[in-house]
Amino acid sequence: MSATTEIRPELFELPDLRTPAFAQDSEFDLLLACCAGPCGDEHAERVRNTLTRPLDWERILRLTDHHRVVPQVYSELSGLSHLVPVQHLDALRVRYQDNARKTLWFTAELVRIVSHLEWVGIKALPYKGPVLAQTLYGEVTQRQFGDLDLLILPTEVLKAKAALLDLGYKSAIELAPRIAAAYAKTGYEYSFSAAPGSNLLELQWRILPRFYSIDFDVADFLVRADEIVVGGRRMRTLRAEDLLLVLCVHAAKHVWVQLSWLCDIAQLAGSRQLDWNAIQEEANRLGIERIIGLNFLLTQKLFGSAPPPQIRECLREDPSITVLADEILRIIERGIHYDTESPAYFLLMMRLRERWQDRARLLWRLTVTPSVSEWSAVQLPQPLQPLYRLLRLSRLAKRFLAPDRPRRIHNSVSLGRYRRPA
Repeated sequence: MSATTEIRPELFELPDLRTPAFAQDSEFDLLLACCAGPCGDEHAERVRNTLTRPLDWERILRLTDHHRVVPQVYSELSGLSHLVPVQHLDALRVRYQDNARKTLWFTAELVRIVSHLEWVGIKALPYKGPVLAQTLYGEVTQRQFGDLDLLILPTEVLKAKAALLDLGYKSAIELAPRIAAAYAKTGYEYSFSAAPGSNLLELQWRILPRFYSIDFDVADFLVRADEIVVGGRRMRTLRAEDLLLVLCVHAAKHVWVQLSWLCDIAQLAGSRQLDWNAIQEEANRLGIERIIGLNFLLTQKLFGSAPPPQIRECLREDPSITVLADEILRIIERGIHYDTESPAYFLLMMRLRERWQDRARLLWRLTVTPSVSEWSAVQLPQPLQPLYRLLRLSRLAKRFLAPDRPRRIHNSVSLGRYRRPA
């Protein structure tokens, strides 16, 4: 797929999805079969049946890497090794072992970071990475991830940043003190690197950039957090109901281009006793009922998992969810990235919202909320900081209106930062 490809929603016309959506794509169907374990006892037979077809194993490896489902695929296929070519099973084994080493390093690092933050008096909620792997799969090595995510209160951003610098981390964003204080009000995260690599840690005080207009309350997350033991240390993380909502909006933010995110949602919904009334109430407050319904419709179509009654009612009341699912399924099947800086992307983000007020707020905030690029471009004194809004508007106009603007396919939506989503 060319890096200049633009994805247009009108191109995606799928067949009747009441029948198997990807019956002619044996490689992708094998991935689905390997990932559908939490959703029923027939998945092992489905895997065996798929392995009897002619398969392009190089494509299977590429899809496995793209969708970040190495643990799921290797765990299923290692038990059926007599049906898998030796060299390709070995390639999967190498990937599985590399991922295990990486996850164990991240787990040890998470323990070190959380301990230091608590020592300096900062309450932090790790909620993806090793914590999510332990919560959903019982072992940190059974999920693929490439960074750590910590939630903190907005008032503790600068203090937490200084604490991480003490541990040898370096922020990817360097702003003057007066600019850093303003960024803490409108931004949502700092990315940190260390000697082993870049973008290893995300320090967040919002779940999403402000322009998405999905305003989770981090203070409430802290109040009702659960506890879990990871790497031999007890730490706090999101309660299951909050985690489900966060996973759903995170997958939507990245246009569901990785199966791993839907695997996590299906695993959480299938393995926990969740308070669906509380989930529905909070989704209604945030205006994300369509996003939640879409996630569960996708898991149903891909893995065969049945949505809970509250979600089925939402699907009946909002037929646009089925239309959106048809478009998203084609993106997932193709195993491609989505241009998250294109007008089509932001149009899709608006279509995902069920209330016109939220769509209007998203468009307004997208237009006037400075991103890291604007804050970093020029250092304005405090009285002139409202001019950052004009800089933002000018930048967006050049980006979206220039007819020959180069298309960049990547996964960051902050208009100026490039990293692979975890």
